[in-house]
Amino acid sequence: MPSSEPGRPVRSDARRNRDKLVAVARAAFAAADGTVALEAVAREAGVGIGTLYRHFPTREALVEAVYAAELDDVTAGAPALLEQLPPEQALRAWMDRYAAFVATKRGMADVLRAGVASGRIATPVTRQRITAAIGSILDAGAAAGTLRAADPEDVTLLLLGVFLSTGSEPDPARTGRMLDLIVGALRP
Repeated sequence: MPSSEPGRPVRSDARRNRDKLVAVARAAFAAADGTVALEAVAREAGVGIGTLYRHFPTREALVEAVYAAELDDVTAGAPALLEQLPPEQALRAWMDRYAAFVATKRGMADVLRAGVASGRIATPVTRQRITAAIGSILDAGAAAGTLRAADPEDVTLLLLGVFLSTGSEPDPARTGRMLDLIVGALRP
């Protein structure tokens, strides 16, 4: 978050407020069937609407911050999962996180499309980050002998196909079965 004066550090209370707003907005966008009221986000975060607008001057700015936070969580999660689980289980757990990321984006779809169209959100960069996370898990699985060597871009496309085929009202059980099929296809 930029400070009002160049070179001046962001106050800790301002950082906390921003983080609370993003966390509340993440949950609201994930649960919403329609438009999320920014006033409700501010109220739930325990701040005034003026504070929300100081951090996020437009709805688009808030959506983009939520999107960035979700993407960071998804892509940064691969190494931690590999530390906790065997590669094939880490891959499946990571796919669940990615599915949750996609579900969160459904509530923000119109604003995200506008962000992509304007160039504020770079889809090639997003796809590269997702593919790199998948690649790290596939490499670990290939080294362990529990996953076949596969092109991570192909796996990314398979996942996108699953998420696109489930439509705007995904069935978590069906999505889970489809993700299980992908993991099964990647086992040697």
